[in-house]
Amino acid sequence: MGIKLKTRKPTGIVPWPLILIEGDEGAGKTYSAAEFSASELIGQMYWVDLAEGSADEYAAIPGADYEIIDHDGTYRDIYEQIRAVYDEARRAALAGEPPVVLSVDSGTSLWRMLKTWTNERARRGRSNAQRLQDDPDAAIEVGMNLWNDATERWFEVIHLLQTFPGIAIITARGKQITAIDDNGKPVTDNRGRALREWKVQAQKDLAFDCSVWVRMRRGRAPQVIKARSLQLRIEDGRPLDLPNFSIEDLVFNRLGCSLSSQPRQMPALVGDRVQGWLDEHDVAELRDVEKLRQLWWDAADDDSGLTRAEVVSIRAAIERKVAEIENPPTDMGQGPLSDADKLRAAAERRAEEDAGEEPDEDEGERRPVRKAATPAKRTAKRTAKRTVSKTAAARA
Repeated sequence: MGIKLKTRKPTGIVPWPLILIEGDEGAGKTYSAAEFSASELIGQMYWVDLAEGSADEYAAIPGADYEIIDHDGTYRDIYEQIRAVYDEARRAALAGEPPVVLSVDSGTSLWRMLKTWTNERARRGRSNAQRLQDDPDAAIEVGMNLWNDATERWFEVIHLLQTFPGIAIITARGKQITAIDDNGKPVTDNRGRALREWKVQAQKDLAFDCSVWVRMRRGRAPQVIKARSLQLRIEDGRPLDLPNFSIEDLVFNRLGCSLSSQPRQMPALVGDRVQGWLDEHDVAELRDVEKLRQLWWDAADDDSGLTRAEVVSIRAAIERKVAEIENPPTDMGQGPLSDADKLRAAAERRAEEDAGEEPDEDEGERRPVRKAATPAKRTAKRTAKRTVSKTAAARA
């Protein structure tokens, strides 16, 4: 049977935006987000403060009304809280309520945290740890696998913001820096002067991933650098100045969003369905061997939609998990028990059990006792052994 074609008609509805507001320090990025919470066109705003510290003070802005997300500073807690806001925004959208707003302040701090995590992991690596032990000031090597892990965590958050069932705002710092070529050298003009370029201080793809990009600089009118919209056109890459900028005007007037707007339809792109299946069934958290064995069989069900290669990968992951549960490490830093370790442990347990038992009163009478050899017999045995040894030496 051939593969069934899956299509749908486009809606033509303006989607909710992911707005990047970046620029100079003190230019009003965070203020504009807090001011937006006073709008009568939105529902509840949730504020994720990441090492900026402005959320409490900015609640004094006239009309400001938002809830501060309480997190412990770890990536996992931050991600889970953003996910919780995502679920609440979806509930509000299905109920026909005004759009929920999520403000992340700032993306710069989030990316800095992930970079710090990457360097800490690199320093803990075996080769780098040895190098630093010999020279605490030595340069360390950060593998691409570590950077890939940091980027993956970053995009976990960004994908939630891109598909948010409401209005998502992320702030970032931006500044002029010296342009650098692929070899790490400054780019110069024909007179040898170093060229300058504007850089958003966050993961390099942030500006591409946002649907609207606003730049704010001290002493200048805010500018819309990019807008993925039919309503708001940025012609020929020329930024649009907005002297009386407000997020409310940008979203509901210039972009044309309304209560009928919907999140962007953007399924997460993955190479296969293995990790998604494992996460959906909480394989990493399960400690019940019987449930894991049942999942081992369930992976091959016809309605799972998995390919044979994906089933093999999933089953291998489950088998590793079961082996980890049934055969835990013996001690800190040691691997699982080998067969010899298991036999040795069994012998030690048996010895401990025997040592703990009290002998019966007549145990000595029941056990056979080996008789000691008499001195004459021991002398005869030693003489016979010496004779055999001399005869063998003579034949050789």
